[in-house]
Amino acid sequence: MTLQQLKYIISIDRHRNFARAAAESGITQPTLSSLLQKLESELDVRIFDRSNKNVSPTAIGSKILRQAERIVNEAERIVELVTEEKGLVTGMLNLSAGPTIAPYILPRFIKTYTKMFPHVTLSIVEMKAETMIRALHIGQLDLGIAISGQAEEGILEIPLYTEPFWVYISESCWRKLPVFKPENLEHEQMWIMKESQCLRDSAFSFCKARGVGRRIYEAGSIETLIRIVDENGGFTIIPEMHLPMLTDVQRINVRRIEGDYLSQRRVSIYVRADFIRERMLNSIVEALVTFVPKSMIDEHILKYGIRL
Repeated sequence: MTLQQLKYIISIDRHRNFARAAAESGITQPTLSSLLQKLESELDVRIFDRSNKNVSPTAIGSKILRQAERIVNEAERIVELVTEEKGLVTGMLNLSAGPTIAPYILPRFIKTYTKMFPHVTLSIVEMKAETMIRALHIGQLDLGIAISGQAEEGILEIPLYTEPFWVYISESCWRKLPVFKPENLEHEQMWIMKESQCLRDSAFSFCKARGVGRRIYEAGSIETLIRIVDENGGFTIIPEMHLPMLTDVQRINVRRIEGDYLSQRRVSIYVRADFIRERMLNSIVEALVTFVPKSMIDEHILKYGIRL
């Protein structure tokens, strides 16, 4: 049994398809099948059940795969230790961003980061928080960026930035207040997003009030919500980093929320508790602070960076 064989079966499990796993591994499909058969023969167990359409791990195969992931992760940490000791920012970085955060940071982050750290190979995918945490646990991700409050045993949460929310009202909305307070936000006129606007810690918890009134709808994106408001009236709330995406006409319909510091969302970086690439973590922050308003960035990170 070799480390490379373990990487092959991890790839098969990830793709559940021999052709895609072989392409990722840089070998032919017959070679991959032969290597798997050799490993199964050596262990005297069947790791995968496979047919013409399906590939899935057996019961013992699932246990072998989890152990293989731990072994491969620990082996790769040797290279990471050496790289970190040399102070280099290089290698592969598998990053996830939540779908309600990605539109605001990924376009500029990719452009900025690849210029600042050209020796890092970026792989970025959008994931919901629960999927991200699972991927971190099994080593499919190096780090994730998501709404705060998702940490669990074995996962570190590092506060990154806090983003205020603003009210976006329709031109026909009778609520033409110059500034809104949480108590001004009646649910009867409100349009909300399914997840990102729940604001569990806020004085106005939209999640808890979904049954109030007849005008609470759940959209899939901030942009959709804005278009709904423009066409149907009422109001919604939008994160501050969406403001530059509004047209000049739409900007007239934006109002500040005051009177409650919890009218905001907190965003954090998530890594496994045994993550050691401190320099890589700080490279993420260095790229983000070039375009995320410094007033939002966690004060401790701005002063001291990230220390593991």
